Amino acid sequence: MKSKLLFSIFVYFFILVFLSLGTWQLVRLNWKLNLISEIEESLKKEPININQVDKKNFVRIKASGKIDYDKQIYLYNLNDSGKPGFEVINPIIVENENYLINRGWIPFEMKDKKELYSFKESNFIGTLRLQPRSNIFKPENDINSNYWFTLNRDDIFKYTGKEFSKYLIYLGGSYEIPKPKKITANISNNHKKYALTWFSLAISIFLIYLYFRKKNY
Repeated sequence: MKSKLLFSIFVYFFILVFLSLGTWQLVRLNWKLNLISEIEESLKKEPININQVDKKNFVRIKASGKIDYDKQIYLYNLNDSGKPGFEVINPIIVENENYLINRGWIPFEMKDKKELYSFKESNFIGTLRLQPRSNIFKPENDINSNYWFTLNRDDIFKYTGKEFSKYLIYLGGSYEIPKPKKITANISNNHKKYALTWFSLAISIFLIYLYFRKKNY
C-alpha cells in the first residue's frame, strides 16, 4: 500500500512539473507575440533623426556621419538566399558617437573591391539593433586577414582602437553593392510548440497512470 502511495506521489509530481513548464511556455509565448507586435509597429514608423530618438532595438533612424574605410570589417554570413559571403561593416562617427554600420552583404569575390569604398554619408536611413553576443561555437576571428565570424567587442577594439555604441546601424535603402540586410520582426517563436509538448507529456503520463492504477486495484 505504501509503495502505491509513493508511486502516485511520484507520478503527480512529474505531472505538476510538466504542467508548470507548459504554463511557463504560454507566458513566454504571450511575451514573444507582444515583442513581435512592438517590432512590427516600430519598423512601420518613419525614421527619426538619431539625435532626437530614444535609442532602442529596431528603431528606424536617419543620420549623417563620417565613415572609416581603413577599418572596414568583413563579417562572414549568409544572404537571404542562403549563399555564403560577407557583410560589410564600417566604423562611423555619428553625432560625435562611434557606431558600427552594417552596409549589407557581398559575395566573397567582392572583398576589397573599389566599389565598396564609396557611400553617401549624408542623410542615410537605417535601423538600430543591439549588437549580438559573440557565439562561442563559431571560429575565432582572423583579424590579420580581415575575416570575421563574430563582432567580438575585444577584437573590434584591437582592430580599430575604439569603443562603439552597443547598437549597430543596419543600413536601409535600395543599394546594390553591398545589398542591405532586410530587417523584419521574423524572430524565433517556438513557445507554442514547446507548451504543447509539455502538456502532452503531462496528459500522457496521467493516462498511463490511470491505466496501471485500474489494472492493479
